[in-house]
Parts: sequence; structure tokens; C-alpha cells
Amino acid sequence: MKPGRMLKLVLQSMFKKPATLNYPADRSGMPKGFRGKITFDPSKCIGCKMCMRDCPANAITISKIDEKRYEAVFDLGRCIYCGQCVDSCLKKALTASAEFELAQLDKKKLKVIFHAESQDPTPKET
Repeated sequence: MKPGRMLKLVLQSMFKKPATLNYPADRSGMPKGFRGKITFDPSKCIGCKMCMRDCPANAITISKIDEKRYEAVFDLGRCIYCGQCVDSCLKKALTASAEFELAQLDKKKLKVIFHAESQDPTPKET
């Protein structure tokens, strides 16, 4: 690069606003449609296992405890945050949050376990 051109670029960049943020002190909001940590509302879930069936990373496990109770395990270490489970949930019990800072030293903390009771164990057409 020629010295004259480089000097021009240096002078221009001295008076521009920085392109980066002072993270984590300054945080910008997440864009609309961002797919972060999956949140689960057990009161809406009917236990149809559509999310488990459609998850490409096999990060969701739903097991039956008895006739109306079941356990839902979300392994955030396996999740690829594609949002397929959110799209396939019939009752909108799953949503993608804006939370993305999920680093853990212990892998066991990345498994989120919910116990829920289904009022209707069979999915209904919507």
C-alpha cells in the first residue's frame, strides 16, 4: 500500500465511530428472530414428542413417568439452536430466547430437566 493512501485511511478512521463494542460493559440488543436458549413452558406442553422427533441434534428427550406425568430433558450442549423444535411444537410450549451466553465448565449444568403433567396426552389438530 502506498504511504499517501495509508495516511489518508488512518486520518479517516481517527474521526469515525468505532465498529466494535466494549463488550461485556456495553451490550447491544439481539436482532429480531435471534435463536438463543430454548425456553420451555410445561403448562402448555401436551407431551406429543414432536419437538423430540424433529430435533436434528437429538438434544431433546421426553420420557413418560406414568400415565399423565413425563420428564423433558433439554441438552443445551447438543443443541444447534436451529429452532426446529420451536417450529414443530403444536402448542407453542417452546420459544427461542435472546440468551446466548451459555458457557459452562460442567457439562451437567447444560442439561435442563423439567417435570410436567399432561392434561391431554394426545396431540390435537390445530
